[in-house]
Amino acid sequence: MQKDSTRGGPISVEPRVNEQIRAREVRLVGPEGEQVGIVPLERALQLAADVDLDLVEVAPMARPPVCKLMDFGKFKYESALKAREARRNQQQTVIKEMKLRPKIDPHDYETKKGHVVRFLKAGDKVKVTIMFRGREQSRPELGYRLLRRLESEISELGYVEAAPKQDGRNMIMVLAPHRATKAAAVAATASRGGAPRERAAEESVAPEAGETAAAGETGTTADTSGQ
Repeated sequence: MQKDSTRGGPISVEPRVNEQIRAREVRLVGPEGEQVGIVPLERALQLAADVDLDLVEVAPMARPPVCKLMDFGKFKYESALKAREARRNQQQTVIKEMKLRPKIDPHDYETKKGHVVRFLKAGDKVKVTIMFRGREQSRPELGYRLLRRLESEISELGYVEAAPKQDGRNMIMVLAPHRATKAAAVAATASRGGAPRERAAEESVAPEAGETAAAGETGTTADTSGQ
């Protein structure tokens, strides 16, 4: 198959170094950040050779381009270390889901609230879903009151990012951890040497099949899955 000569190769993201620099003159910065001034390219290359450093084009769009004297190999190595450390300490946003019934048993409610507290302490957002069935759909205020109760009881750890709204047979509210709560979770993960989450995930804690009704209310059992 004939190669398409009209297409260029991959665009390099690395700066030009030494003889790769094409400008006639450059604004030169010394190895300690001192301003040398505008000098011909040949002079800048000679100064780099005199101190056994590289001439690196750090601002190619400037007129003239800005170049700095540095050890380019050491610079690349330190930049790679910093990028790896940043990825290690980064905590991606993870959305968990907690499903409840509007007539949830008090004990089951406390269990579900415990999961929400645990998720928020881990720095995760929580989508709380109230599931209505049958005649419960005519009583949306039951779900609204339950969500507002949960909001007030976890207020020290998080806040309502998305207010309760009806979505078909369900009512949904999104909780997010306070900044201090999320920072504590990141610090705890870093101190344990844990790996960061590579992608956003959703965890659902939903009623199990075959749940039983108690005193006219539908109870739910925590079932953590999908992470």
